[in-house]
Amino acid sequence: MNATSRDRAWALALTSIGSFMVILDMLVVATALSAIQRDFGASLADLEWTVTAYSLSFAALLMTASVLGDRFGRRRLFAIGLGVFGLASAACAEAPSIGWLIAERVVQGAGAAVIMPMALSLLNAAFPPQRRGWAIGVYGGVTGLGAMLGPIIGGAVTEGLSWQWIFWLNVPIAAAAIPLVLTRLAESRGPVRRPDLPGLVLLSAAVLALVCGLIRSGDAGWGSGEVVGALVAGLLLAAVFAGWQRRAPAPMIPLRLFRFRAFSAGNTAIFFLNASMSGAVFLTAQFQQIALGHRPLDAALRLLPWGVAPFLVAPLAGALANRVGARRLAVAGLLLQAVGMGWTGWVSDPGVAYAALVVPMSLAGVGFAAAIPVLTRSAVSEVDLPDMGTASGVYSTFRQLGGAFGVAVLGAVFAAAGGYGSAAAFSDGYTPALLGAGAAALVGAVVSVFLPSAARSPAGPTPSDPPRTEPDLHGAR
Repeated sequence: MNATSRDRAWALALTSIGSFMVILDMLVVATALSAIQRDFGASLADLEWTVTAYSLSFAALLMTASVLGDRFGRRRLFAIGLGVFGLASAACAEAPSIGWLIAERVVQGAGAAVIMPMALSLLNAAFPPQRRGWAIGVYGGVTGLGAMLGPIIGGAVTEGLSWQWIFWLNVPIAAAAIPLVLTRLAESRGPVRRPDLPGLVLLSAAVLALVCGLIRSGDAGWGSGEVVGALVAGLLLAAVFAGWQRRAPAPMIPLRLFRFRAFSAGNTAIFFLNASMSGAVFLTAQFQQIALGHRPLDAALRLLPWGVAPFLVAPLAGALANRVGARRLAVAGLLLQAVGMGWTGWVSDPGVAYAALVVPMSLAGVGFAAAIPVLTRSAVSEVDLPDMGTASGVYSTFRQLGGAFGVAVLGAVFAAAGGYGSAAAFSDGYTPALLGAGAAALVGAVVSVFLPSAARSPAGPTPSDPPRTEPDLHGAR
């Protein structure tokens, strides 16, 4: 293997490791939530924050991290992101209370927001255009493997050791990767851009207020001043953020892109698709343990109908979209997800047999897997080439925000009807929450009707990637 080939191999290996850790930690917590709840006496709101804190900081900081990488060097920022992620993981493992765990999950999400755009940009820079598609395919496969294995690893580690070890596992990996990143990867930079710091503050405050209001609704009540005040403040801050984006010299989310129908519909649809799946995974991992009495690993294995489908179906979705049309496939996929989620919730009770859940969960997983690549391609199919990187980053931000809001909204539905007091109480809340997950996917299906019937392949980065200057061919996770 010559020097250039070795350099590319190192780039592929190190960037894939970074992405694997980031995606793994989005899902590894799911099957550990019941153990965390027992150890800390955590409430439903505490568990929701444990999940959403990671997603919110990830979403809010992703585009800013990309701008900083262009200015200060992507290799340097990648190493810093790995360091932050590893240190935050150790702090999560040593957290003395649920409050500290949530705080460290925020820091962990910030590290993830740096890792992902830097990893993809460094991978693009390492491979020539004719090899980039293959490299991104391998990278995407490793990332998808992290999504599939996250709940299983979380269940196995929680059951065999303790939940703290789901975080300790990241520490030696990050520690080993950092010196290799600094010595084996070439530095890469992009055009110097101004970070939109006012936009970052406004967006973060708006999202935090809205999620806080949704999560607190279970304890304080929808009519309480605390909840109403948080929701109103969030909406006002969102309006101020939109106003700032109209006149900002370098806006975080250029509103002019929303004049493209495919961009608007694709971002809205991915928001609802990810909200449906993230909220359902959050509650179903606990339902398997609290209502059905399964151990963490058994509960994780019972989530496989959701995890395996994206890994198997997503690679086929692009060819299928060319045959039946992007719009039809997106609508059909989201409808399948809506039916599968609603069916799962409808049949679930403390005595339900797992066999009764396999078909509806598989339907939801297949629908999710079919829709994601289509939405990924469609969201940038109409924007101009110079805007491809920004459009990609906006799409990634909407996807992460959808996950955070899905956990918060479905958690609020669960809290209104059920609780943790018994298997029956948990089931009482789980059923309407899964029906809500189906409703979210149904809204995504309606929105997908406005997608173009056939999306052209973008000439730049696809929207599951953060913003960067070099085009690539990366598809769905």
